Amino acid sequence: MIKNALGLIETVGLATGIEAADAAVKSAHVRLIGYELTKGDGMCTVKIEGDIGAVKAAIDSAKAAAGKIGVVYSSHVISRPAQGLNDMIFTKETVGIEKEAEEPPAPKAEVPTSPKVEEPVPALEEKPKPVSQKGKGKKK
Repeated sequence: MIKNALGLIETVGLATGIEAADAAVKSAHVRLIGYELTKGDGMCTVKIEGDIGAVKAAIDSAKAAAGKIGVVYSSHVISRPAQGLNDMIFTKETVGIEKEAEEPPAPKAEVPTSPKVEEPVPALEEKPKPVSQKGKGKKK
């Protein structure tokens, strides 16, 4: 549930959307909700939330950064969005939403095992190599 402000920036292309999200979270104290890909035209909508001033600053920074590498189609800041909008903001298509309702999986219990005892490998019996006598005992 968003209490303060919602910021949206729509870009053409995922790389441009990622650039926008990166600039937004680095420029102001906002939380990245995630991104959502549209069903055509390669549009990507990045969603952020935070205090109204921080969200405005983050969206302005995101537009500037994303505009350098791609197309920014639109952007918008909504101050204190109505509670009925939550189903439109937090959809199953939004990538990156923290699943608060899901509990983390329980850790697997480790079954103690006895340590492996390695038996020594018998050494191969090597026959001594004959030493070449070439060059020994010759005088110059």
